[in-house]
Amino acid sequence: MRIFATVILAGASSLAACGSPVVSAASEDLTIGMSVSTLNNPYFVQFRDGAEAAALNSGIKLTVVDAANDTSRQAAQIQNFTKTRVKAIIVNPVDSDAVAPAVRAAGSAGIPVIAADRSVNGSRVAQTVTSDNVAGGKLGAQELAKQLGGKGKVVVLQGTAGTSASRDRDRGFSAGIAAYPKIKVLARQSADFSRAKGRQVMTNLLQRHSDITGVFASNDEMALGAIQALGGRAGRQVKVVGFDGTPEGIKAVRSGTMAATVAQQPRLIGWQAVNEAIKVARGHVIAESVAVPIKLATKKNAHEFWTF
Repeated sequence: MRIFATVILAGASSLAACGSPVVSAASEDLTIGMSVSTLNNPYFVQFRDGAEAAALNSGIKLTVVDAANDTSRQAAQIQNFTKTRVKAIIVNPVDSDAVAPAVRAAGSAGIPVIAADRSVNGSRVAQTVTSDNVAGGKLGAQELAKQLGGKGKVVVLQGTAGTSASRDRDRGFSAGIAAYPKIKVLARQSADFSRAKGRQVMTNLLQRHSDITGVFASNDEMALGAIQALGGRAGRQVKVVGFDGTPEGIKAVRSGTMAATVAQQPRLIGWQAVNEAIKVARGHVIAESVAVPIKLATKKNAHEFWTF
């Protein structure tokens, strides 16, 4: 569990120097709980960092917990937030369907829930803050088609089944690639948003389809795993398009091993989610959804993106 305190009290530096956690009073008694699907992914680390920066800026307390891609663990985290009566909950679902009962229970207890980066299915939330994943998938398809000159054989690495991000990105890609009849999709397979599994799945796909010329991966981690499996073919014989715009993804685009990545703004999503949670916790009316802009990162413009 990570508690982000917002106003540093006198003597905080001495406490920090002794290795003790600095816990201080916020500008008001407002605590928000946030459950992140996994912090073993640089994209969601950026998401958390943006949320914490917003909490610091607004003078409220933000408690961040890592669900470690475990649906039961995330449900328990939301239940705990509900029990401790936080003022609002931000959830980045491990599974968009599985999280619904816990979200409904929080709503019944009068605690508003903000869904961030991924939607919640089967339960009402106060707001969903996310990128337009369908549009992003379509943009990725168009760029891959451009890189391939409008013809070729491609495979798709899908994210974790049950997540709205994976479903919507795949749907967008399918719609986009349909405009290019000379591009054949040879296979679609889940690699669970994991670099290690992306490498494993890509290795297996190459054994069955040695003539692959393109890869669309629903996140940069899977794309980077595919690049490892492709070795020297990545960026040359095989064009790889990822999704997220993580620092390592952008570096791969700069180096040429990844042709492009559909860059989201995870810090902005985290920042926006906290600010909207504060508003709804204070009784303000907020929009049902907020779309955070996406941008295609290619070798031509990769220098515009952060890579720290």
